[in-house]
Amino acid sequence: MGGTVLVSALLVPVALAAAPPELRWGADAEGGAPYIFEQPPGHLRGFEAELADLLAARLGRTARHVQGPFAQLLPLLERGDVDVVINGIEVTDDRARAYALTRPAGTLPGTLAERMLRAAGAIVSTYDGGQEDPYRDLALGRTDAVLLDAPIALYYGDRPELTTLPDGFGEIRYAVAARAGDTLLRDALDAALDSLVRDGTLPELLQRWGLWTEEACRVLGVTTAPSGHTVELDAWRARTTGGMWSAGVWPVLSALGRGALVTLLLSVAAMGLAVALGAALSLARVYGPAPVQALALGYVELFRGTPLLLQLIVVYYGLPELGLKLSPLVAGWLALGLNYAAAEAENDRAGLLAVPRTQMDAARVLGLGRWQAIRHVIAPQAIRVALPPVTNDFIALLKDSSLVSVVTVTELTKTYGTLAAATRAHLGLGLLVGGIYLLLGLPFARLSRWVERRLGEHLEVTR
Repeated sequence: MGGTVLVSALLVPVALAAAPPELRWGADAEGGAPYIFEQPPGHLRGFEAELADLLAARLGRTARHVQGPFAQLLPLLERGDVDVVINGIEVTDDRARAYALTRPAGTLPGTLAERMLRAAGAIVSTYDGGQEDPYRDLALGRTDAVLLDAPIALYYGDRPELTTLPDGFGEIRYAVAARAGDTLLRDALDAALDSLVRDGTLPELLQRWGLWTEEACRVLGVTTAPSGHTVELDAWRARTTGGMWSAGVWPVLSALGRGALVTLLLSVAAMGLAVALGAALSLARVYGPAPVQALALGYVELFRGTPLLLQLIVVYYGLPELGLKLSPLVAGWLALGLNYAAAEAENDRAGLLAVPRTQMDAARVLGLGRWQAIRHVIAPQAIRVALPPVTNDFIALLKDSSLVSVVTVTELTKTYGTLAAATRAHLGLGLLVGGIYLLLGLPFARLSRWVERRLGEHLEVTR
């Protein structure tokens, strides 16, 4: 289709007063080529990645990418985690009122297409993952056609079993977005874009990525098309034919290793919070006075009855409205821990109730106080009952930790999505990542069985 990937405008030897040394720009690396992707793993490539570097350089700053899911990029901007969003932000009247948008900087993949298809009465399937997913479904016969922006069709629709129609269906422009009050930065970015056009840097960038079109020539006001070959497009096609190891074995494994380490550390820390808080809640429900029991029950029902994803979003994006701004890792840890504490509270309560009441009576007869009896007599027996479901909950938490990517944490599943978007090796990488999750969970299952046996032996000896 005849979509335009233009970028009108760049820069300026103007320096912002007391400008910070970094230009933090938000984008979702899972979006894929030609906009932003990782190739090799850990190294950002793409038209928007290069554009961010160019803009930062002209502003006298250093570009720093902040990873975030596409749907949460504007909330990240409002929260102050990024200075700008460079990831296909559509220019609309509503957004122009809510944000400081630069001059048009390209075309947005998919949004205009979705509106056009719905207006025509088509049954529309939308995709949250990478750009290749719609074309994979089309090749498998799950859909009848794909309507997306021309650059995406150029990079992902070039498959022997598919036919790309030459006619265009429209054009929509996108811009770099800054916070509404940051007009000084917006104006500097506009000047920077204009500078990049005048010195030919932007047209040459578009040409290298295979994005130069007549529409771009018209919008940018360029009279002479840039020379040179589509070297980045050619390199992309060559790399994506090599499978999951096309970027090299070590870069792929090291990226997955980093993601697995984040997943493991976050899960262990969150489970520690869940176990400690769950134990306190269970004691409150079984042995606390009526008001405390009611509060503990309310906590359990609240966190067990609402989605974990909602809790993550509220903790990370909602609490700043109350003046509490948490880092991504702390927010992920807190939300996971608070959610699973409700489940652990019920496991522990079941363990406590499984101990015969005569055990408490016997301990009191022997002269133990109430809390001494709980600690030395009731709790050891309750732990043995509660331990198996606690282990199951930890393995479930290990998998649920993939949700923290919504608060910009790049864990194992997000790493898989980014690598799959860059290599197009969904099956091979998926099997490898599944094996890593299995390896992460198995040692804890074995540890649980060992502890359970030891507790059983201890209880047999003390009887």
